[in-house]
Amino acid sequence: MTEQINLQQNAPNAVASLVLGILSIVTGCFFAGLILGIIGAVLASNGMKSYMLNPTAYKGEGMLRAGKTLSIIGIVLSSVSIVFAIISAVALGGSLFFFEDILDVLDI
Repeated sequence: MTEQINLQQNAPNAVASLVLGILSIVTGCFFAGLILGIIGAVLASNGMKSYMLNPTAYKGEGMLRAGKTLSIIGIVLSSVSIVFAIISAVALGGSLFFFEDILDVLDI
């Protein structure tokens, strides 16, 4: 009556990539979301390579896939946010001269 206990550990970087993916979405409106998303995606890719070399030794492939997916979503959100901020800054920069002229006219 010997039972074999199959102890599998989480795939390398599974938890880290998942946490960084979630944080990249939460901070998606800031520049930090882009950095966290890139780091999360790289960790998920490296973890997936390790998992594919020996899939019976690890569990948590779903966490790796979710971490990579969330990281990619965070990268996209951050990129869109940064592009929108740049476009807004350029548009606002051109209109600042208009506001200065109004303030000069009103002597404020």
